Amino acid sequence: MRTFPLTLAAALAATVLLTGCSDDTSGGDDVKNADRPSDAACALGDMGVEVGDGAAPAAGDTGTVTVTLTNKGAQCTLKGFPGVDLLADDKTTSVSPDKGAKAQTLTLGKGGTTSFTITYVRGEAGSAESLDVHKASFTLPGDTRTAHELTWSYGEVSRTDGTQASVSGFETSGD
Repeated sequence: MRTFPLTLAAALAATVLLTGCSDDTSGGDDVKNADRPSDAACALGDMGVEVGDGAAPAAGDTGTVTVTLTNKGAQCTLKGFPGVDLLADDKTTSVSPDKGAKAQTLTLGKGGTTSFTITYVRGEAGSAESLDVHKASFTLPGDTRTAHELTWSYGEVSRTDGTQASVSGFETSGD
């Protein structure tokens, strides 16, 4: 019965090999997360955020707020549109994607950048047809638990025929 020790040794080796293999990358262990899948959703906590504006100078003018994101984490993917809300004293309004905009899938490597733009029509100060926005917040698709807030210093937003604001899809920035 010499085959028994060999069979036992092979089974033990297989057990050791199989218990060392795991494709679970959802745990908190840094070693596990180092190899997260390339199609994992981008996390806002891994992004550097810069905000630039082309403020609308007067009521009825169109303005833009461009948000640039730089990935400081592992490669990740953005699928869809950013979720944007405008926050007034007593009201939160969700911003819809630009008419005709199509959601894209964009993969960002470490150091990769992308941007999106909030376009709005400035409202008349104090008008019932204006939303007195104080802050805007946004989330990334697949990471809706974390929101980034920014101070809105661009004037009131017109809400004639509904809130006149929209958000673009993610656009490639840089190289």
